[in-house]
Amino acid sequence: MVYTYIPKGVCSMKMIAEIENNIISHFQIIGGCSGNTQAVSKLIIGKTIDETIKLLKGIKCGFKSTSCPDQIAKFLTKIKLNNKH
Repeated sequence: MVYTYIPKGVCSMKMIAEIENNIISHFQIIGGCSGNTQAVSKLIIGKTIDETIKLLKGIKCGFKSTSCPDQIAKFLTKIKLNNKH
């Protein structure tokens, strides 16, 4: 299933995730620091939602209280909560 998210407090403008059976099969970040966002997107492919949240939650960017990786964790947490029945 494909999900989209508008991150808050960071340079990136949109995140798109494709998740099948709790595994991230595709991830794209639009905007932000191109090299870093491409790298993070590739590194989380094949990981579960929970693994990725654990890895990225709480990472800060400079003086900001969040970062693109932290926003990914928030996005995945939202997906996880919305898919509980």
